[in-house]
Amino acid sequence: MNNKEIVVTPAGLAALEAELEDLKTVKRKEVAEKIKVARGFGDLSENSEYDEAKNEQGFIESRIAQLEAMLKRTRVLAEDEISDDKVMMGCIVKVEDEDGEVEEYTITSSTEADPANGKLSDESPVGSALLGKSAGDVADITLPNGAVIQYKVLEIRRSM
Repeated sequence: MNNKEIVVTPAGLAALEAELEDLKTVKRKEVAEKIKVARGFGDLSENSEYDEAKNEQGFIESRIAQLEAMLKRTRVLAEDEISDDKVMMGCIVKVEDEDGEVEEYTITSSTEADPANGKLSDESPVGSALLGKSAGDVADITLPNGAVIQYKVLEIRRSM
């Protein structure tokens, strides 16, 4: 089991806690009802609805255990830990690529990452390449396909 500390923003902690609460209070009841209904269909050995509900129950219980383990090793990033001088988790960084396109990313933990909404993990290729950079610095980013792109850091600010 991974015992690595997980650092999250207050919003990230709230999201983890909300997901856990939903799984425990809503999803568990929903799947229990599905199992109950599926049992009413008769022979369990050939009951696909029952099998599906039991699989869903297993997934939910596994996710609950995973979230509980994560929350035990989670530390909330305090606002005073975030600098606006260097790119770090909890920062919003505005960058310019080689074509002059300007993008803005929030650097988060892997648990909070949502690339479609501009939230990049500090462990992602772009996120990790930007870590420690200051305004004016250029980061060389090696993409998964091996290509290298450059981002110039234009601005850094706190996300909280």
